[in-house]
Amino acid sequence: MEALRQRGVRLSASVRQDDQAYAPSLWRYGMSKVGVPFARLRTEDGCHLFTVKRPIDNEMVCLEHETVVADREQMHAALLAMSFVPTVRIVKTRRGGRWGDVSVCLDSVDGLGTFVELEALVGADESGQRVQEHLDRLVRSLGVGVWRTTDTYDSLLRAVAPAAG
Repeated sequence: MEALRQRGVRLSASVRQDDQAYAPSLWRYGMSKVGVPFARLRTEDGCHLFTVKRPIDNEMVCLEHETVVADREQMHAALLAMSFVPTVRIVKTRRGGRWGDVSVCLDSVDGLGTFVELEALVGADESGQRVQEHLDRLVRSLGVGVWRTTDTYDSLLRAVAPAAG
């Protein structure tokens, strides 16, 4: 947090996020995520968000659509009716900020630990892989011990608790 502060990143107050991840019924962990739509229901401060992500270059580079939903349980039922299945529950405490044009999140994920997540919007003519390498260099410039993962939280949680999804 101090290294981020020294670079002008002001982190928000902590928020608790309760996410339920969903996958198409025919998809299984171990299969490629590229080109496959995945859904998420998130509750934060009583607000429910529905998100669909479709990985395009790798599972970290996604087309994303998000909207507020009034009723989490009804959206859950709608996802089941569309043949999505719940995979894992991801509960975390998040603090967010901006580092220039990059979004920064400091996440404490229940069952996994602490993560620094950087995200940037990528234009259609840009390489997602190149942007990921740039974001990795930014994190390493903080001068703190980090380990880069190319897995999403749901995959990491599934790896530590295979019965979870």
